[in-house]
Amino acid sequence: MLKEANVQPMLPVKDLGAAERFYEQTLALKKVGGMAGAAAVYESGGGRLCVYRSAFAGTNKGTAALWEVQNVEATAKELKARGVTFEHYDMPGLTRTGDIYRGDRMAVAWFKDPDGNILSIQSQT
Repeated sequence: MLKEANVQPMLPVKDLGAAERFYEQTLALKKVGGMAGAAAVYESGGGRLCVYRSAFAGTNKGTAALWEVQNVEATAKELKARGVTFEHYDMPGLTRTGDIYRGDRMAVAWFKDPDGNILSIQSQT
């Protein structure tokens, strides 16, 4: 049933305008839909991401969305140049160099959107 369906991450935000600026300008995603004043839908690769107004924005303490990229270092450098600040966590089993964590043939870096949703970029090494 669901194994053939596309899945779309839904991220709650308090300030939709700030979220739209972040996802469109900072992350350079293309807005492809939504509901004025309530939600915005972005295209990313072959999938979509929706941000929507909610009083529960930023309450999730885990990663809400992950982008699988070709090169974490290059992507992190580009995002940093656009003003993204990366998060540093105590991650047993991973080794951190700068903003990039490595472990078992993968590299990952975490950052937050303006509402505190935890986002990440990851690649296989």
